Amino acid sequence: MKLAIVTGAARGIGLSIAETLAGEGYQLLLVDVSEAVDETAAALGAAAVRADISSPEGIDAIVAAADASDATPALLVNNAGITRDALLRKMDEAAFRAVVRINLGGSIALTEALAPKMCDGSAVVNLSSRAQLGNVGQFNYGISKAGLIGATRALALALAPRTRVNAVAPGFTESEMTLAMPEQVRERIVNSIPVGRAGKPVDIANAVAWLGSDKASYINGQILYACGGRTF
Repeated sequence: MKLAIVTGAARGIGLSIAETLAGEGYQLLLVDVSEAVDETAAALGAAAVRADISSPEGIDAIVAAADASDATPALLVNNAGITRDALLRKMDEAAFRAVVRINLGGSIALTEALAPKMCDGSAVVNLSSRAQLGNVGQFNYGISKAGLIGATRALALALAPRTRVNAVAPGFTESEMTLAMPEQVRERIVNSIPVGRAGKPVDIANAVAWLGSDKASYINGQILYACGGRTF
């Protein structure tokens, strides 16, 4: 049995990824700071660990949970992330550091900790974002996601041939955050997407599942934009 570890799995895209991977036959270890991950795991027959990937204690807890599984780690999905949006002139140092520490630093640290335990032919999929191209008010978030693309390419070289490392960069995707936007703003963005609709969490989950599968066994160090064509 193959083990898939998904961070930020309690809701949104992470939840959809977990559901999709469960359907692919993986045994799951779901990670989140929220206690809601316990309910998600129970519904999917998965194991859960509440942990902060930006702390050494959190990384240790995740590794211990993986070690306790009777399945071999075959897929790591680094989905956990936060936003602390503000215009650059109003952004304080704490907000900048928190986003980079979790979105970028935590994903790298967890990958490094789990890599020696992953099986031959395993995969890591990082969740970057179209925001790495630049969004007003998301200076810290964009930097963290751009950094994750650089980390993806570096890790792809460092961990080959045992483990492939790729990234999915979602565009505008339905979520609690985007659904809370003013309707006219949301409509303007959707109208700019060539395929004519916002992404759904399952669209991102399907891309992650493919990159993590043997069907993508020759794909390494690449960034897949799941954005409906709205790349720039």
